[in-house]
Amino acid sequence: MITSEQRFKLKKFIEHLSKYRARHTELVSVYIPAGYDINKRIQQLMQEQGTATNIKSATTRKNVIDALERMVQHLRLYKQTPPHGLAVFSGNISPVEGRSDVEVWSIEPPVPLNIGMYRCDKQFILDPLKEMVEEKVSYGLLVIDRKEATIAELKGKRIIPLLKLKSAVPGKFKAGGQSAARFARVREGAAKDFYKKVADSVKSQFEGKQLRGIIVGGPGNTKKEFVDGDFLPTDIKNKIIALKDITYTNEFGLQELLEKSEDVLAQEDIIEEKRAMNEFFNLLATQPGKVAYGVQEVKQYLEQGIVDKLLLSETLDENLINELDSTAQNFSTEVHIISTETSEGVQLKNLGGVAAVLRFDVSK
Repeated sequence: MITSEQRFKLKKFIEHLSKYRARHTELVSVYIPAGYDINKRIQQLMQEQGTATNIKSATTRKNVIDALERMVQHLRLYKQTPPHGLAVFSGNISPVEGRSDVEVWSIEPPVPLNIGMYRCDKQFILDPLKEMVEEKVSYGLLVIDRKEATIAELKGKRIIPLLKLKSAVPGKFKAGGQSAARFARVREGAAKDFYKKVADSVKSQFEGKQLRGIIVGGPGNTKKEFVDGDFLPTDIKNKIIALKDITYTNEFGLQELLEKSEDVLAQEDIIEEKRAMNEFFNLLATQPGKVAYGVQEVKQYLEQGIVDKLLLSETLDENLINELDSTAQNFSTEVHIISTETSEGVQLKNLGGVAAVLRFDVSK
């Protein structure tokens, strides 16, 4: 599983290389899969250098040969292929035609590479790395009572609302002229119709999606009535992993459901982020001497080795993140890259983007 820090660094690497474009097919992308002999790849690239002498355009020929030469030199720095493989990119990135500025980049992916590739193109081939960054794990969310239901998907750190449904179930108090028994039957019939409508919508929204599970929330007994009743198809019902008591059934209900599902989602990035941020805010309110925020204050404590957890907003300058992260590694400090896709992440951004939980209370 990719950590939030690994995902952030890989995203930044991809963003950096994505901005380069060449006039001709002269930017070189090479992927060396895990376990492949790096010396064989070097030999193949040297052979490609020979083949490149046949390129008709003198400028393109020179740029491709130079890029391959820089790449070969770079790969010779490795005694063997890194455990997860290696992705290497090289090319002339000068915006001025006829001027040479050949650069080379490499990265060991956070998960093993299973493809090998050599490609010359007008841009670097980054799709294999982009696939690693994509959030693959998702959960279905449903909040329901007899008045309304909201269907959503939790993908990575984002709650994506999909559909909101209103019921035609009458209120608890009957209109004049109706017997209590008849009114109760009308209410139960309308509720069943609503449940069927919700079930059809859940099926249409989640069918074909690779969900890790579905979490259902709602007040009182409604959610259990819905799940236990004969409304959902078996394949959807089998994906339900938790029922949670919550107060609301709208967008606020989705947030409440997420918070109540911490036990279910314990391994997911969003819960790790919320847990780290909530620890910081709780200490800020109860033991302010055990936390710090702001670049200068946190940096000072970090260099003294007394930061236990470093919280960095993904909106910070990449160089600052790398600097603080490098210092953190020297003291075995836990680093969390916090997105702005949660309310806690937005709060961190508003605090300057840098916060820390300290190893002891500095006010004592």
